[in-house]
Amino acid sequence: MQAPTDVDDWFGLTEAELPIGGAYEWALRPQCGAVVLFSGTIRDHAEGRSGVEHLTYEAYEEQVVARFSDIGAELRRRWPDTGRVALLHRTGRLFVGDSSVIAVVSAPHRAEAFDAARYAIDALKESAPIWKHEVWSDGADWGTGTHDLRDPRLVGE
Repeated sequence: MQAPTDVDDWFGLTEAELPIGGAYEWALRPQCGAVVLFSGTIRDHAEGRSGVEHLTYEAYEEQVVARFSDIGAELRRRWPDTGRVALLHRTGRLFVGDSSVIAVVSAPHRAEAFDAARYAIDALKESAPIWKHEVWSDGADWGTGTHDLRDPRLVGE
């Protein structure tokens, strides 16, 4: 997964390991004094489920990337001085400790970088058609906490 060279937004899905360090380096901008990188990792438990062994993520790719773009547009509306934004999510089978999603935001100051990155990951979780199937020591099922998808413009409002 290669970082774009001619735009300030990087959105995508991949079955490959996420380029965490590369996304951080890509987000660095001379006018930005802050880069916030959130990495969501696979943990060994979920609500009421201990011994999680692995997850499998599925996504409606055509809609996910479009939704990521909507999130980026809303983020830039709320924080117009934002430098670069990356939203990258893995699909396929992932194991405990693997990074499944990253949200990276650069901005002139730390407060707006933190706020924008928090919005980005929250909006991704609430609006992108991505599903996880969990396998744990006593069974398997779709992830807990499912909900209807929301318009990114409504997240945090």
